[in-house]
Amino acid sequence: MIETDAKPPIAPGVRLGYVSFVWRPWLLFVTLVLAAATFLVFCLSVAVGDFSVGLPRVIATIVGRGERVDQFVIMDLRMPRALAGLIVGIALGVSGAITQSIARNPLASPDILGVTGGAGAVAVFLVTVSGGTATAIASTVGVSAAALAGGLGTGLLVYLLAWRRGIDGFRLILIGVSVSAAMEAITSWLLVTADIRDVARAQAWLVGSLDGRSWDEVRVAFWCSLVLLAVVVGAAFQFGPLRVGDEVAAGLGVRYSVVRAVMLLCAVLLAGVAVSAAGPVPFVALVAPQVALRLVRCPTPPLVVSGLVGALLLIGSDVVARTALPVALPVGVVTAAIGGPFLVYLLVRANLRRAG
Repeated sequence: MIETDAKPPIAPGVRLGYVSFVWRPWLLFVTLVLAAATFLVFCLSVAVGDFSVGLPRVIATIVGRGERVDQFVIMDLRMPRALAGLIVGIALGVSGAITQSIARNPLASPDILGVTGGAGAVAVFLVTVSGGTATAIASTVGVSAAALAGGLGTGLLVYLLAWRRGIDGFRLILIGVSVSAAMEAITSWLLVTADIRDVARAQAWLVGSLDGRSWDEVRVAFWCSLVLLAVVVGAAFQFGPLRVGDEVAAGLGVRYSVVRAVMLLCAVLLAGVAVSAAGPVPFVALVAPQVALRLVRCPTPPLVVSGLVGALLLIGSDVVARTALPVALPVGVVTAAIGGPFLVYLLVRANLRRAG
């Protein structure tokens, strides 16, 4: 199981007719605070730039009461980037929460399991091989579709290699790291052998960035993520018993193999959608569930809170990358600077627990 220092409080059960649920006031409070903070940072992301717009004007424009110049700057120029960050952050946060819950390991995430690496390798293959004859296809629909297919294929490969009468978290991590290393080697080989102009385009995409997002890309990512999140919500009610073991889940009548496969498939597809929309933004899927787990004080990462933390982390990192540094940087540079030390912290903490 995923370990945390905080002990979860005992939550009372509530029954309304045939519907029963657990009442967790602290979970509701944290969710509302994170939602408000995410909305505030989202508005701040839209407000800052070469032409600054005040937060009241941003909110007025979002609700349809802004002036014409604000409509152009906010809705046409800046809103696609901010919405892409919101969608990608939620997708990565939920994807990381699902993989960590299934593997029962805080290191399990699309980054570590090779999903983002596979998506990046296939997308780079398309960019470097297509060259100038299919530049338009490779720069829009093709790269997104290739990244999604690459992430799905890599996730299925890791799952099949790790399956041995069930899924063991440690074995899943080891195989994921191996597959991720293989995907990175393939990507490096493609970059070395490709034309220098294609390498520049592929390298800019590999860092992970929200630059140049369009409404068409945002719509595709939104609808794909919405469908996948709806499936996750539908399967989440049967996903809960898996946290206490397959035997308990089977005793409660849960078809745990099917539920686990559906949830893992949704996690892989969510990561693929995120990579196709913004490139392989590192460490968001690793950090967000662990931060959410500590905020809510529960034994496993909560899905909704993980998605909100992922969105807050990604949009906030994008604001920092654009405004707080002398030179504007891709958002992936900031998330890597945050996630790298956090990964070291998780490894040191796990070693101390084993030694103790």
